Amino acid sequence: MNEAKREKRYVPVVVRFDAEGQLRPLTIEFDEEHKYAVDRVLDICHAACQTVGGVGVRYTVRVQGQERYLWLEKSRWFVEAIT
Repeated sequence: MNEAKREKRYVPVVVRFDAEGQLRPLTIEFDEEHKYAVDRVLDICHAACQTVGGVGVRYTVRVQGQERYLWLEKSRWFVEAIT
């Protein structure tokens, strides 16, 4: 069975800082036509991305009813994208 190839894709993310300085992603923007609201942040932890490389803060988020990972690596956001 063929597994889909994945790549690290850096994406713009609209975020909010609360009064305590906590960061919350609000929207992930792939391009002008593909902007997705983050419905909920489910988990935040330090983790490595095993499939495409990279390490940082991993946000487990719900977008359109599906769980996805969003990483903050240094000062840049990335996702695993299917090529």
